[in-house]
Amino acid sequence: MPKYKLHVNDAVKEVESESDTPLLYILRNNLELNGPKFGCGIAQCGACMVLLDGRSVMSCSISVSSVGESKITTLEGLQENNELHPVQKAFINEQAAQCGYCVNGIIMSAVGLLNQNPSPDESEIRSALQPNLCRCSAHTRMLKAIKRVIK
Repeated sequence: MPKYKLHVNDAVKEVESESDTPLLYILRNNLELNGPKFGCGIAQCGACMVLLDGRSVMSCSISVSSVGESKITTLEGLQENNELHPVQKAFINEQAAQCGYCVNGIIMSAVGLLNQNPSPDESEIRSALQPNLCRCSAHTRMLKAIKRVIK
């Protein structure tokens, strides 16, 4: 079985896996990172979102062999110097989560957006969050949390 060196959350991790194994499975099963969730497995819900070189991507639809030297950041890797990322803090302050299952994807989508555009308007925020399914009705608080970071 091939070995892969992955750059995950500022550390190099070596894993052994079949080349077509989804990155999500490697993150959760091999590296025990539980921020990314298994939702649908077909890139339709956003629960598995991670950052790949700063851009949000669905890790269920990316094979481990296609990652190469890209920098992978999971929800666990957003904090710096033991301090939560501003988006994480804003979600806590705005109580922007209910069940929490979708929160990984929504936070990672928001961070990916802010990496590309530090001052998005509401339509750009909504567009960035569109691939994420949330059934808890916390959307208005999520938007408020993201806008809080922009200010």
